[in-house]
Amino acid sequence: MEKNKITVICENNGQTYEVPRGASLKEFKKIVFPTNHNHILGALVNNEVQDLHYEIYNPKYVNFIDVTTLDGYSIYARSLIFLLYKAIKNLYPKKKLIVEYYISNGIFCRVANKEFILNGERIQAIKDEMNRLVLADIAIDRTETPTEEAIRQFQQEGLKDKALLLSSRGKMFTSVYSIGNIKDYFYGTLAPSTGCLKTFDLIDYKDGVLLMLPNRLKPEEVLPFVPQEKLYNIFSEYRRWGKILEISNIGDLNQAIEQKQAGNIIKVSEALHEKKVSQIADLIKKGQKKIKVVLIAGPSSSGKTTFGKRLAVQLVVNGIKPVNLSLDNYFVNRENTPRDENGEYDFETIDALDIATFTDNIRRLMQGEEVEIPKFSFETGQRYYDGEKLKIAKNNVIIVEGIHGLNPKLTALLPPECLFKIFISALTSISIDNHNIINPSDNRLIRRMVRDHRYRGYTALDTLKRWESVLSGEQKHIVPYQEEADVIFNSALTYELGALKQQAVPLLAEVLSKNPEHSKALRLLKFFSYVQAVPTREIPPTSILREFLGGSSFKY
Repeated sequence: MEKNKITVICENNGQTYEVPRGASLKEFKKIVFPTNHNHILGALVNNEVQDLHYEIYNPKYVNFIDVTTLDGYSIYARSLIFLLYKAIKNLYPKKKLIVEYYISNGIFCRVANKEFILNGERIQAIKDEMNRLVLADIAIDRTETPTEEAIRQFQQEGLKDKALLLSSRGKMFTSVYSIGNIKDYFYGTLAPSTGCLKTFDLIDYKDGVLLMLPNRLKPEEVLPFVPQEKLYNIFSEYRRWGKILEISNIGDLNQAIEQKQAGNIIKVSEALHEKKVSQIADLIKKGQKKIKVVLIAGPSSSGKTTFGKRLAVQLVVNGIKPVNLSLDNYFVNRENTPRDENGEYDFETIDALDIATFTDNIRRLMQGEEVEIPKFSFETGQRYYDGEKLKIAKNNVIIVEGIHGLNPKLTALLPPECLFKIFISALTSISIDNHNIINPSDNRLIRRMVRDHRYRGYTALDTLKRWESVLSGEQKHIVPYQEEADVIFNSALTYELGALKQQAVPLLAEVLSKNPEHSKALRLLKFFSYVQAVPTREIPPTSILREFLGGSSFKY
């Protein structure tokens, strides 16, 4: 091999290449894919996400990624936000873009100016400008900038949230991206140029717009708008709570921690949670004459168990005595369990439950009968009875917790007026900065990682390996039914990422570069580099966070 060349193994095709030392990924992709390479957004280099500006000086494993991969999809979403920001700055230079949260298959964004209404005409103008920028195929450049200089630039641009974030991060250099004369900072890499971002839409929504994303499975199609009115109301409520705490992003949180305000943030956050749980209990009390079954559903690591126990306490305060019934008792025998497309048992589908027996038991309980409750052995895969019986009185409600609690198929034969449905999820209530939002699934992944290690002996690698499958199951079996809920409870706490940091970071650091999950671990480690640690001593023993950190006063 020549002295000025190095060995690169491309994992996309399994071939080995000799490339010039210092060649960029952008140059290398043209060697691997002489044609049809414009869909490539970045690459995993030794299982670390890099943008196409990355230069290769040592032997590497390279895996080019597009929008069909999770890492590629994140790159696409971030790049679209930058494209939107650039279009707004071109048309309305003095206006401030705020990117808020994922909802309805898109990203909700607004302009922080009450006098400036984002009407249909302006939204169309912004969309047209975005399309013009895509056709122009402008390079998205990255510059390693001294952090002090980056802070000065962002302050001059009025991006005080970014300046505050970077000032508390403690890094000497910062990657600043630019499209033409517009600069920005992002949590993660971006696409090489605006020409990669052909698939998107901009929809008029509430007091802002929805930036609609492509379908991962059909990248040339935009995901359809899905109405999520109740979810929007919950996010709006938490925006108001953020104003109460004066914390809307990580920079605000870090500043408050540095000013020794962590204890107060914990107290107010927990009080807001308790107030919401109490309000839900009051709604159930109001309908007590009819409501007999309370169904609680939500994705993994939402805090369903602790929420159920806290709700039970508030119901007792209201003179209602709750009894618990687990959907896990109603699994069909193993030989009757449906199989998935790979021929494996599918325990996530609702058809893995014996809905007929569940319905019969609930009906008889509501009629005042005593019912022997089935049990299920996960070791043998068989149902059994051990003599446990249940009977409810007039002041009882049955609390049923499980991922299928909101699926209409579960309760189709039960009188709807007797049901009260609750959806719970950790809908992260703060952002990194005004252009970088925190995906709620990351929030739950961190919770699960900490809990899995503490209570199940799993490594972070074990949890990361399972996570994509978990998310896939949630999209099939939980998310489509969340708007069926009578109420939605947001279990996220403003301070929690700082509280989880001390336990999560050492676990993530153990994920080695040889593992494909290394890129996800690095992304989360980078995220934690923004966040100041929050002392956990003041977190009350009844907090939902104690379900993950340990130290709960509830029995699980």
